[in-house]
Amino acid sequence: MSRLPSTPATRLLREQGVSYTEHPYRYEERGGTAVSARELGVDEHAVVKTLVFEDDAGAPLVVLMHGDREVSTKSLARQLGRKAVQICRPEVANRHSGYQVGGTSPFGTRKAMPVYVERSILALPRIYVNGGSRGFLVGIAPAELTRLLAATPVDVAIEG
Repeated sequence: MSRLPSTPATRLLREQGVSYTEHPYRYEERGGTAVSARELGVDEHAVVKTLVFEDDAGAPLVVLMHGDREVSTKSLARQLGRKAVQICRPEVANRHSGYQVGGTSPFGTRKAMPVYVERSILALPRIYVNGGSRGFLVGIAPAELTRLLAATPVDVAIEG
């Protein structure tokens, strides 16, 4: 097996003493969380997407969402008290996060950004979130999101 990547995300997790598991898988372009869930043999609902958005003033923010759900941008904007939010173009998201889209982790981002997590994610026993490289997830307890990232719970999920 090839050596697992050391990324800003895994370095941060180690530095903070987070208990996590490493899960490499065969990445497929445009495969999304359906592929990673299938490859790892876990429910896609427990695979968490890291999405980089911008608000109407151009300020970046991160939203963590179930793999089998989408973000209601109208609900998100309303809950954040903004006029609008939109997903960043890949090159903009890459600049904000320091990660390549498809490998974006909420941990160890280039820029400090507010993090919002779909509330129901916090009720899961274990989640799988990107470890900072395409084809690499880390398994952690959801409580670590709020502890490490000061993630704010939101209710913005819609059927994917």
